[in-house]
Amino acid sequence: MDKTLIHRRKGFTPLPIKDGLNATRVRTPEANITAWDFLSAVISAQRHRHPHDDAAALQARFDSGEVVLRNQTQLRPDSILNKDEDVFFYRMPAPETPVPYDIPILYEDAHILVADKPPFMATMPRARHIVQTATVQLRRATANDELAPAHRLDRLTSGILLFTKHREVRGAYQTLFAERKVAKTYQAVAEYRHFSTPLQWASHLTKMPGEIQGRVGDGNPNAFTTLASLEPIDNAPYERIHGHLPKLGKYTLKPTTGKTHQLRLHMWQAGVPILGDPVYPKIFPEEAEDMRVPMHLTATNIEFTDPISGKPRQFESDLPLYTHRLVDLP
Repeated sequence: MDKTLIHRRKGFTPLPIKDGLNATRVRTPEANITAWDFLSAVISAQRHRHPHDDAAALQARFDSGEVVLRNQTQLRPDSILNKDEDVFFYRMPAPETPVPYDIPILYEDAHILVADKPPFMATMPRARHIVQTATVQLRRATANDELAPAHRLDRLTSGILLFTKHREVRGAYQTLFAERKVAKTYQAVAEYRHFSTPLQWASHLTKMPGEIQGRVGDGNPNAFTTLASLEPIDNAPYERIHGHLPKLGKYTLKPTTGKTHQLRLHMWQAGVPILGDPVYPKIFPEEAEDMRVPMHLTATNIEFTDPISGKPRQFESDLPLYTHRLVDLP
């Protein structure tokens, strides 16, 4: 294949995945800047910066040939860059608090891997959550750097998460989720109140970048969730975590859209915010987060027709709603 065409391929990166981490791409805002000055400014501006990511660490990147352009040209510290050039390098992740839960693998074949994601673990690297993410942890555990999620779960949501094992099939499975051809079932724990089921919730939901809470607006509905069933449950396992609670219920939810925080907003709008939710109805400060106290929303089941084999597929979470398997912190 023409090398130029390879470089234009969607998702192409001139640096391989390293220790489970993709290379970072940054674009120059102006011309006639050296590679050293540009990357020094990028690293200095990082909100979540490793304290050892200093001049020596940057020089080590150049020395190892790990600062390159999209066409794989290796840069020197004094290389002059043009405006709007893409520069690739490896970010040094800042220290992160380990997520004290394991991430069981439920199923694996030649094309896919299905995991039971715990709460507090983001799906993919973003912002201050880089290494403590399902993608990086599973890449390291399986020694498969091509592992990639076909969809996402919120960091605080637990449950079924499907990964593709190699690039050639990635698009087929990601398209299933993008085109809403996957039936998803979630279970949430909240105060028990009587609702006649099945019941559909339809709302106009928005969430602006940088805002913590989403909003319920007056526009045409763009988010649809079916409350499929509701049953009272034993409070005891949850009170061991949260203390005294009102009577609790297990809400089985089937969304047909995938708006950000959709299920959390719909439960809050219905007057039954999810137990352990640190955002709805009240935003708790980030520093108050306690990973021993999860939010009780779990993706318990997915069903779809496999795009490769054409056969029906169904995967279920095998962990209870009140906890995942706690592991010892280092």
